[in-house]
Amino acid sequence: MSDPRPLVSVIVPNHNYATSLELCLLAMQAQTYQPIELIVVDDCSTDDSVAVARRLGVRVVSTERNLGVAGARNLGTAHASGEILVFVDSDVAAYPDAVEVAVSMLAADPKLGAVCSIHDPEPLIRDSRVEEYRALQYYYWTASSEGPISFLFPALVAMPRRVFNEVGLFNTRLRETEEVDYGHRLTQRYGMVLTTAVRSRHDHDDKLLKLLRKLFRRGRARVPLYAQRKRFAQGFETSNRAGGSLAALAAVVTAPAVLLGPIGAALPVLALAVSILADLGMYRFVLRRRGPLFLLYYGAVHFVVNVTIAAGVAAGVVQWFCSARFRRLYEPDLRVRPAAAGEAAM
Repeated sequence: MSDPRPLVSVIVPNHNYATSLELCLLAMQAQTYQPIELIVVDDCSTDDSVAVARRLGVRVVSTERNLGVAGARNLGTAHASGEILVFVDSDVAAYPDAVEVAVSMLAADPKLGAVCSIHDPEPLIRDSRVEEYRALQYYYWTASSEGPISFLFPALVAMPRRVFNEVGLFNTRLRETEEVDYGHRLTQRYGMVLTTAVRSRHDHDDKLLKLLRKLFRRGRARVPLYAQRKRFAQGFETSNRAGGSLAALAAVVTAPAVLLGPIGAALPVLALAVSILADLGMYRFVLRRRGPLFLLYYGAVHFVVNVTIAAGVAAGVVQWFCSARFRRLYEPDLRVRPAAAGEAAM
């Protein structure tokens, strides 16, 4: 008797992640769920990513030009045959039961359009303290947002093919915020959840400047969508966390006021206190896991992260007022259609 379970197509977009790609693919090959087809979409890598995938016997589809992660996911779906699509980034390793749990959740609720994974608080590859900071911070913000969300987490997400066909392609114009746009569109029709039941480990950014540049760009690019919706995404980016970032930026902006004496000095101190209180639960979590010395390092890095996020949003607000094109960034008619994507199967 044939297996009644639906075929799952696992699509792995990749650009120069050869080291973590092997861990990602091995984790997918070890999944308890079957049947699975595994497809790597290599987006013009210059390292040995393609060789890694071939050595493991994984099918590779290559782009003719760099499309970005949104375009790579779109191309992968064009080559996929499964009833269920699982997108997993090449720097993520899923737990062995991740696909099985996600498929079961989707089968149990036809109104559920996507199931997103929560990464462990420990990084996949431990490279630096910055990466340890990011793993803890990202875990706490996602785990505390567990449940219904409107912000897609595509690093490891499962969705029925019928849902993807209805919602449409990822917006290839968005190199940093395609997940926010896609989650917004998906949740107009279906539910979406973020869950610790689907577990994974992520090889986070290990360089502070790289992380800060990414967060700045993401904060800036979110402004047109949030201005359009007039509210934050459900889960993760809460008003409380936004307030903490703004308070951190205010502490920096008002720092020169210390020259005015005690009253002036109270302004940055108050702003810093508000920023800390906004993330007090997270600081307690880090203290329990890593102790007071690491917490001091963590707090300093998180302050810089908060300032960067707020500065990105502020830059986005200025750009929104000055640029009509920026205001139209998320309009549907700006999305690139599948025919525009160059491809070559290997």
